Amino acid sequence: MREAFLFRTLNNKVAVLVGPTAVGKTGVALELAREMGAEIVNADSLQVYRQMDIGTAKPTAAERALVPHHLLDVVDPPEPYDAARYSEEGRAVLAALQARGVIPLVVGGTGLYVKSLLSGLFDDGSPDHRLRQRLRQELTDRGLPHLYERLRRLDPASAWRLHPHDTYRILRALEVMEATGQPLSALLEAHQFRDSPYQVLKLGLLRPREELNRRIEARVEAMLSLGWLEEVEGLLSRYPPDLKPFQALGYRHLIAFLQERWTWEEAIELLKRDTRRYAKRQLTWFKADPEVHWHSMEQVPEMLAAMREFFRG
Repeated sequence: MREAFLFRTLNNKVAVLVGPTAVGKTGVALELAREMGAEIVNADSLQVYRQMDIGTAKPTAAERALVPHHLLDVVDPPEPYDAARYSEEGRAVLAALQARGVIPLVVGGTGLYVKSLLSGLFDDGSPDHRLRQRLRQELTDRGLPHLYERLRRLDPASAWRLHPHDTYRILRALEVMEATGQPLSALLEAHQFRDSPYQVLKLGLLRPREELNRRIEARVEAMLSLGWLEEVEGLLSRYPPDLKPFQALGYRHLIAFLQERWTWEEAIELLKRDTRRYAKRQLTWFKADPEVHWHSMEQVPEMLAAMREFFRG
């Protein structure tokens, strides 16, 4: 049942659905959106990339036909895309939906994208190309573990949040620290993302830890059966392996296998382990937000009731 006609004036109201990877956000989001007459705004930092479909668990064509989706397939892998650009483009989408009287349902697991969209970004200094070049040279000369260890010493909060193989974000955190003289984590804490023009209903989706871990393992196997390795091979036939999106979870593991740095068994075991760890970090991020109302998979009716009350109020 589509209910959009009930909400003539949205007053900058936005609903958000968050949760860890593999928890089941896509299915629940489709159900909520169809019942409410909402449209879905992607908040996954990898689903913005074209040609990266299987490994990002991007909604299928059939799922997109059920409900309009926004901010999927925005750029090709070599093109720069970050939270600042996402925030700008996402706010334009929200404004367009509001103008049409359509409920926006923001869905994803990238916490920084959700925060930047709803509450703005802080100023981390202008890019310093000489500093960036020096850090990249140090990466070449001494390796990523050396830079990650420095980040652990200087900014342990940021280091804990990042994977030790996340080259782009490790370099960015060190760059911000050297440019501003302050740890990235301290700048984030001081800013607190206060630039919020929206009234927001935040819904979170949870499963028991053991169940979530089983789903993560099953999803990795399902993605591989759908041709994830072939997807990565196709990407590497067109683009260099050191692109920012290829450092992401799963893609870097399969690239390591294709480059014969890991065996197949090692790559898949580490992929599953790192996905479990990523889900744990996502939960830590979202649970730190007291505005998130958490629900189990059995509580979709309660989530619908909360959305109806919020948008009617």
